[in-house]
Amino acid sequence: AAVADVLPDGTRVGPGDRVTYFQYGMGRMEAIWGCDAGEFSLERWLTLPADGNAASGGVSPFKYPVFQGGPRTCLGREMAFVQMKFVAGAILRRFDLRPVDEGRTPAFLPLLTSHMHGGLKVTVRRRKVETTAENRSSFLAS
Repeated sequence: AAVADVLPDGTRVGPGDRVTYFQYGMGRMEAIWGCDAGEFSLERWLTLPADGNAASGGVSPFKYPVFQGGPRTCLGREMAFVQMKFVAGAILRRFDLRPVDEGRTPAFLPLLTSHMHGGLKVTVRRRKVETTAENRSSFLAS
């Protein structure tokens, strides 16, 4: 901390104290995410804001802190999302991916970045993709 302060939970910090957070734990706090915090819930991210307009946002940038929030939000955030969607779409369009061991529940390794113990082994099969001129032009137009 640059100056003495009090955190929202009442914890006092002094000048020079190091303040950090455990992102994995923050992402699973029931007080923030609800009683299903440990469950994957796609609907959690698809909920529309009160005005019903998806473009207006509605989710605080501090709720998903991977790219930080506020005036120092990562400048590459939107580009990272675009690249992720492009790469995932390109791969999933051409290949079918299946876990080798479908009954296995991956075990989380609490390291600096998220890892799965033993990784996630998949079987990759090429999909039959029609490459007609009509398909190419509609893909390029989107």
